[in-house]
Amino acid sequence: MSQDPVPLPGTANDDLVLRFWGVRGSTPVSGPQYAEFGGSTPCLEVRCGERLFVIDAGSGLYNLGQNHRTDLPQRVDLLFSHLHLDHTAGLPFFKPAVLDCNRTIRTWCGNLDGQSASEALDRLFAPPLFPITLDALCCTFSHHGFKAGEPLVFEDGTRVDTILLNHPQGSVGYRFDHNGRRLCIISDIEHRDPWPDPALAEFVAGADLMVYDGMFTDCEYPTCRGWGHSTWQKGVELAHAAGVKSVAIIHLHPAHSDTTLHAMEADMQAEMPSAFIAREHQSVVVGARNADLHAVGGEARPRVRAA
Repeated sequence: MSQDPVPLPGTANDDLVLRFWGVRGSTPVSGPQYAEFGGSTPCLEVRCGERLFVIDAGSGLYNLGQNHRTDLPQRVDLLFSHLHLDHTAGLPFFKPAVLDCNRTIRTWCGNLDGQSASEALDRLFAPPLFPITLDALCCTFSHHGFKAGEPLVFEDGTRVDTILLNHPQGSVGYRFDHNGRRLCIISDIEHRDPWPDPALAEFVAGADLMVYDGMFTDCEYPTCRGWGHSTWQKGVELAHAAGVKSVAIIHLHPAHSDTTLHAMEADMQAEMPSAFIAREHQSVVVGARNADLHAVGGEARPRVRAA
C-alpha cells in the first residue's frame, strides 16, 4: 500500500489543503433536499503538504476512508474536537483502515483535562450499545490525551496549536500553520458575551481560512442558548475582528435544506464575500493566490473541488 497521499490535481505537494467529508451537525440526514451540502456528520481532512491529519470521526469518516482506500499512511492521526456522538460514531466504519492489521490509528483528545479518549470510546463501542469492541478490529488504536491550550508537536516536527472552546464538556479548536498559510478549525463552539472573545480572536488572527460552527440562525439561537453552538453572523464578526480572510461554515443544522443554506450563504456573502458554507466532498487550497481563485457570483472565492 502506498505511503504517499495523492495530492489534488493542480496542487503543489507543499500546499495546505482542507477537505470536508462531513459538515452536518447532531445527526446524519439524507434526501434530495440535502444533495448539494450533504448529510454526513463532522469529519475533515487536513493536508500539510504530504502530512495528513483527520479532524473528528463523525459519519463523514466513512467517506474519507472510501476515497483513500489505497493512499492512507500506515499511521493516521485523528484529532478529536470532542467526543459527542456526532463526532465519534463513524470510527468503526473507517474502512479499510480499521480492517488493516498493519495500520495504527492514533487518537488525540484535549477536552478531558489530559485524559485520552480510550475510556469513553470503550464505553461507547461495546454491547449493548455496539455489537463489538474496538479491539475486535484488526488495526491498532493508540489513544493520547492532552490539555486544550497545549500545542501538539509530532515526531516529524509538525506543530498543531490548540484552544479550549465554549461547549458542553468542552471542545478543542485547532490551528495549522504551513508554508506561510494558516487554517483554524473552530467547532463546536457557542459564542459568549462580550464577543469576540479576545483569546479566541488572538488564536485565529490572520488566518487564511477559519472553519466555524454556524449551526443556528439568529432566529433559532435564542431558544437553543446553552446547547453549545453558534451562528454564521458571530463567525463573520470574529473574522472581521481578527483579520481572518475567509470563513467556512460547518456543523450545519440537520433541518436546514439546500434551499435554506443557499439563502444563508447569500446573506453571509453580503457581509463577507469570501465566506461560504461548506459542502461535503469539497476541497479548498488554503490561502490560494489570486491566480488560483475562481469567481463565484462575481466575487473571488477559495479554489474548491469535489474530491
